[in-house]
Amino acid sequence: MEFDYSPKVRQMQAKLLAFMDEHVYPNENAFHDEVVANRAKGNPWVPTKIIEQLKPKARAAGLWNLFLPKSTRAPEGLSNLEYAPLCEIMGRVSWAPEIFNCSAPDTGNMETIERYGSEANKDQWLEPLLKGEIRSAFLMTEPMVASSDATNIECSMRREGDEYVINGRKWWSSGAADPRCAIYIVMGKTDPTAARHAQQSMILVPSNAKGVKVVRALTVFGHDDAPHGHAEVELKDVRVPVGNLLLGEGKGFAIAQGRLGPGRIHHCMRSIGAAERALELMCRRLNNRVAFGKPISTQGVWRERVAEARCMIEQARLLTLKAAYMMDTVGNKVAQAEIAMIKIVAPNMSTRIIDWAIQAHGGAGVSDDFPLAASYAHQRTLRLADGPDEVHRNALAKLELAKYAVSK
Repeated sequence: MEFDYSPKVRQMQAKLLAFMDEHVYPNENAFHDEVVANRAKGNPWVPTKIIEQLKPKARAAGLWNLFLPKSTRAPEGLSNLEYAPLCEIMGRVSWAPEIFNCSAPDTGNMETIERYGSEANKDQWLEPLLKGEIRSAFLMTEPMVASSDATNIECSMRREGDEYVINGRKWWSSGAADPRCAIYIVMGKTDPTAARHAQQSMILVPSNAKGVKVVRALTVFGHDDAPHGHAEVELKDVRVPVGNLLLGEGKGFAIAQGRLGPGRIHHCMRSIGAAERALELMCRRLNNRVAFGKPISTQGVWRERVAEARCMIEQARLLTLKAAYMMDTVGNKVAQAEIAMIKIVAPNMSTRIIDWAIQAHGGAGVSDDFPLAASYAHQRTLRLADGPDEVHRNALAKLELAKYAVSK
């Protein structure tokens, strides 16, 4: 495995770092103030002007749609291994990926439509998503069942003639409250009598379809997480054409395997970036603050934490690059153990380092004067998003134990 970055990737890294220095970091406070102002006016879901102003600049710089490999509709797309160091840089600021049209859940949804949608689906929904004209949401998790076991999903998708009639309630539908959110990918049951993993299907549902209702925005650690946010959505007798079904009936789990692999590793790439930013802020704070007559950075406990943080980041990055390499070379299914490992490792690593950084900042660390509190909340949710730690640990253990199973 060769993890050295190619000249092309190094050039793009330099360009992206310069973009972040010029346009993103200087606007962190302005972004926060704009969201606060919109919330005070009664609508925190208004798209921020700052991000909308920066999107054309990112596109002009060639930093657009970098996440989607092997697509004729997005020729700028990179391989997973090439994208990893760039995604990491974007992850240093939680709202930055949207500037480059590389934010979740749109990236996973675009990849899903590209892989499993018809040409008509791609023309109608993928093209405007790739242009950044609309946004999307992924509706899988449900409030009434343990959705970590996706066979529990109760949302009904019943075929009637040339349409599917959908009834169900979803939540943690990230981005569904955004007024630009025009399309949902919904997972539900098309045949409850089929084999356990052949009951579910995925279908495209326009957000303005009759019977779709955004019930409420959910809070994360007491905050609405606007302007992106997460919503509870009701689907009541929603009718969509049969042509909106992705891949075919009973293929929901196959699609999930294909969709969640890239989605999970993208989260991990961004988690490494968040951890790097936290370590940087922590070191600057430790060097600049004096307690008990000497710089805090000279105290042994903090030196131990700084050293441990560097080791943890480097280990997670190497594991992420290995997973990305395997996804590119042998496919997501063969790389499932590596994807599971990094999904366990990266969010746990980032939350621990961000927690140390918060501690180093004292009371300031939990305020909005620094990005650490918001970053911690975001990273902590990733231990649940795209499957909780426990599910990934169980899947990984099964793969490991199978290597040494006693044949009868």
